[in-house]
Amino acid sequence: MALGRVFPSSVQFHHQTLSPSFKPSTVRKTVLARSSNGQEPSSTGSLAVKENKTFPGKQEADVVVIGSGIAGLCCAGLLARYGQDVLVLESHDLPGGAAHSFEIKGYKFDSGPSLFSGFQSRGPQANPLAQVLDALGESLPCVNYDSWMVYLPEGEFLSRIGPTEFFKDLEKYASPNAVREWQKLLDAVLPLSAAAMALPPLSIRGDFGVLSTAAARYAPSLLKSFVQMGPQGALGATKLLRPFSEIIDSLELKDVFIRNWVDLLSFLLAGVKTNGILSAEMVYMFAEWYKPGCCLEYPLHGTGALVDALVRGMKKFGGQLSLGSHVENIVVENDRATGVKLRSGQFIRAKKAVVSNASMWDTLKLLPKEVVPKSYLDRTNMTEQCESFMHLHLGFDKEGIREDLGIHHIVVNDWDRGVDADQNVVLISVPSVLSPDLAPPGKHVLHAYTPGTEPYGLWEGLDRRSSEYKKLKAERSEVMWRAVERALGAGFSREKCEVKLVGTPLTHQRFLRRNRGTYGPAIQAGKGSFPGHSTPIPQLYCCGDSTFPGIGVPAVAASGAIVANSLVSVSQHSQLLDAIGI
Repeated sequence: MALGRVFPSSVQFHHQTLSPSFKPSTVRKTVLARSSNGQEPSSTGSLAVKENKTFPGKQEADVVVIGSGIAGLCCAGLLARYGQDVLVLESHDLPGGAAHSFEIKGYKFDSGPSLFSGFQSRGPQANPLAQVLDALGESLPCVNYDSWMVYLPEGEFLSRIGPTEFFKDLEKYASPNAVREWQKLLDAVLPLSAAAMALPPLSIRGDFGVLSTAAARYAPSLLKSFVQMGPQGALGATKLLRPFSEIIDSLELKDVFIRNWVDLLSFLLAGVKTNGILSAEMVYMFAEWYKPGCCLEYPLHGTGALVDALVRGMKKFGGQLSLGSHVENIVVENDRATGVKLRSGQFIRAKKAVVSNASMWDTLKLLPKEVVPKSYLDRTNMTEQCESFMHLHLGFDKEGIREDLGIHHIVVNDWDRGVDADQNVVLISVPSVLSPDLAPPGKHVLHAYTPGTEPYGLWEGLDRRSSEYKKLKAERSEVMWRAVERALGAGFSREKCEVKLVGTPLTHQRFLRRNRGTYGPAIQAGKGSFPGHSTPIPQLYCCGDSTFPGIGVPAVAASGAIVANSLVSVSQHSQLLDAIGI
């Protein structure tokens, strides 16, 4: 289930071995990236990767994008929309990165995000991903719903979004003081949403052209939002780029349940508690979830339908996607990124730019030390990482399962340990509740996981074929099994599951090519900021969850759009904004 983060968004395969066959020209200084020392993956089931031995089509493009995560596809789609010749190279045999779907025995599984909102919104305040789809002329049919089940130490209840329903839960499971403090929080936060949403992410670019496409274009609406908020609200808006905990503290919110609940929302959104998330992100989420008429959305036919829409839109404008095309090296000539070399040995030239949708650490592995400034190398290697995941994918019979089962379930075992403690929070998604075609007739499909809290150090160095690994896998997955049994009730039986897949940080690392299986950078608001999209290597750009604005589906969509905008003229960018009405 992914609000923002749950969902590692950019995933490529980056374990390489360097082929010595590519030799520098006598007239060009050419440097090939060093290889990483990762173990070559073994794939099973529908996840098997079939690598192309030869790359079909012409071996050059204006822009080459490494990886087909959400960010990479948004970037490539917009570049194609701008008229650029763009090629996406994906090592997997399925597009989508951590958002890809896979099928086993007729069960179609989401591998990552499943909790969405804002797909149907349009205009300046729309979800960045919705704006990209709009630019590509693609729609995404969704099922609307407004609640999820919550299992807390205080009890279990159906939590509904909207301006009034949560108050009933607070009255029953918290206290009258919690009701008062929640109202106080809404009164302070919701007015700030106008300022937080006044600058559409699609208007941003990585050069001084942003003064035209963003600052000048939206200054009136931003000024208007400040006027409407009044002096007190305008003062609060200055905190949008500070940790959300500062807003909570300024309101003197003391109720333990309220603080725990907001920590949980923050963690689901960005993988950090309120002391580590930008207030702007939380304000945006409150506006999406706690205003009149709001709803949650799940794509019909699963998260794979979202990926399909992005691929369709890109191809509509002439963009290309090559699956099973493993990028082994980024080629640097005369200190500029000029293309990539595939594991097959083929060189694909990028006439204008190379865009990496890999993590900052995995991108670094593709670059030679001699062209990377020490400051950039040290900053990347010193950036703290979020932990990894445990995953549980199940396919089972509906018989005995209650008919009113909801799609999403959140289990918190112990508030005192913190929502970011390992084995403490389990997220469960049963998308076949809303899209029955994801499972065979009479069946359900389920994905449970611990969201970025599984320590990679417990698994590091283990042989996946060893008894030690299998024993640890069984032990560390037990918390998910218990959460599933609690959510599904007595009618569920482990033994009757037709499909059982347990994933570990090593699985996450192997299939998603995430350094140490990480969720992403652990960059806390107020203590650091996500890097921009350019790199010290001219013509090499990055997008995805290692770049601004950060982790989460809306954030990575925005990052891909920013890179695409930065690679075209201000006039082209402005024309696109006009075309989609923002």
